[in-house]
Order: sequence, then C-alpha cells, then structure tokens
Amino acid sequence: MVIWIINNESIIRLSFFIGIFIIIGLWEIIAPRRPLNYSKPVRWYSNFGIVFINNIVVRLLFPVLASGLAAMCYAKGWGILNNYEIPSILGFTAALLMMDGAIYIQHVLFHTLPLLSRFHGMHHTDMDLDVSSGARFHPVEIVISMLIKLSVISIIGPSVISVIIFETGLNMGSMFNHGNIYIPVKIDKILRYFIVTPDMHRVHHSIIKSETNTNFGFNFPWWDRLFGTYCAQPKEGHDGMTIGIPKFRNPKNLHLHKMLLQPFVNKIKEDQPENV
Repeated sequence: MVIWIINNESIIRLSFFIGIFIIIGLWEIIAPRRPLNYSKPVRWYSNFGIVFINNIVVRLLFPVLASGLAAMCYAKGWGILNNYEIPSILGFTAALLMMDGAIYIQHVLFHTLPLLSRFHGMHHTDMDLDVSSGARFHPVEIVISMLIKLSVISIIGPSVISVIIFETGLNMGSMFNHGNIYIPVKIDKILRYFIVTPDMHRVHHSIIKSETNTNFGFNFPWWDRLFGTYCAQPKEGHDGMTIGIPKFRNPKNLHLHKMLLQPFVNKIKEDQPENV
C-alpha cells in the first residue's frame, strides 16, 4: 500500500485537490458564510492562474521536491528521525507535528520580516475569501517556502509517506479553512480544538492588523493557543469584518497581472482604518 501511494503521488494529490475543491465549492453555493462583494470570475481566474504559474516555477527551479528529498534523506541517513529507531506510528506522528510546527513558524516569519511580508501580503489582498483564496500565493513566496520546506525535511528526516500525507493534507486544509462555508457555531467551537476552521482562519484575513497577526496555523490550531497568537473572533464579527489590507482596496488589484506586481509597488499613503 505504501509503495502504491509513493508511486502514485501525483494522481493522489490531484484527486484530493479536485475532490475537496468540488466539495467546498458546492458547500459555498449551498451554505455560504458571507456574501461575496467582488467579481468571482476575476478572482478565480487570477487565483487559479497564479497556481498555474507557481507550478511551472517550482518545476523549473527545483530538480527534487519534498517527497523525493525525503526518499534521498532516508537513503543517506540524513535527518533526526532517520538516525533513531522508533516505532513507525511514533515517527509518523512526530514528523507531522514537526512539519506543521515549521509551517506555523514560517507563517509568523512571513508576517514579521519586512521582505517576506511584502510577498506574503499578496495573499492578503484578496478582498473576499473562498476556496480559491487558499491557493493565492506569490511565486516568490512559493520559491522561498519551498526552500524552507526542503531545509526542514533535511533536518527532520520524515518518511516519504508522511511527507505525501502532510502535503496532501496541507493543500486540502488550505482550501477548507479559506472556504466561504457556514458551520454552526457550536460545531465550529468543537472542531477548532482539532483543526483550523474557516471561521478561525478568517480572523487572520481581517484588515485590522492586531487580528491579522493571529491564527497563523494552517492544519492544527494548537500552535496558536500554545504561543499566544490565538484570537477566537473578529472585533466586528464575521458578517461585519473587512477582509484584505488597507494598501490595496481597488478591485483592479484583483487581476492576475496586478497581483504579481503588488510586492514591488511602493508604499501608498492612504487613510487607514482605526487600529490598523
């Protein structure tokens, strides 16, 4: 079974991507959380257009990807987990937790360091959130993220299967927690003890900076609670909150070519909302 998963990684990841996209997309139609205010066709062609560009960039720049490097690390004995004899399930769990913790730290850094935040900011310039927003990342950020990911894998030494499952889960989780889907409050309250829910992550996309700098988790919500970056609800409520950043409030910035140029645009002097 493990060998089959490894040999069919691309098909598995694509199948889960399409499956979760269809589920969340239909859920957004049947039970949306908030009304969408901006052109969905423009946002979708831009958000998925950048996915196409990112895939080309990664394929051109990286001769080996995450699962391939994990296999290489196993063969050469690189990484912490490849140098200790521990039960498979324990190693698998440790690998998932360490990789997810690394993603949390990376996300915090992309909000803290000015150069990194300049590129990550493009993710936050989407003024609506839906299933397409989970894939909206600037190509430069994708390249930096890939370098960090490969470094983390080299240090941790996770199994190939744990990397494939983590990568698949990360993509699925990103589409889920960016989804414009309604989940009853009581159910959401329970779910966010185990996974990052859309209501939890939406706070992170608030235009209010003190809220943007919270809820950095992608898969597991525990890091935010552990390190004090958890925010339960937005000040204006989910229906009243404004999504995006003050610098780019013109709908023209939702177009693909504008998105790509955003990190290179000089600072714009605009009136900013209170507490931003």
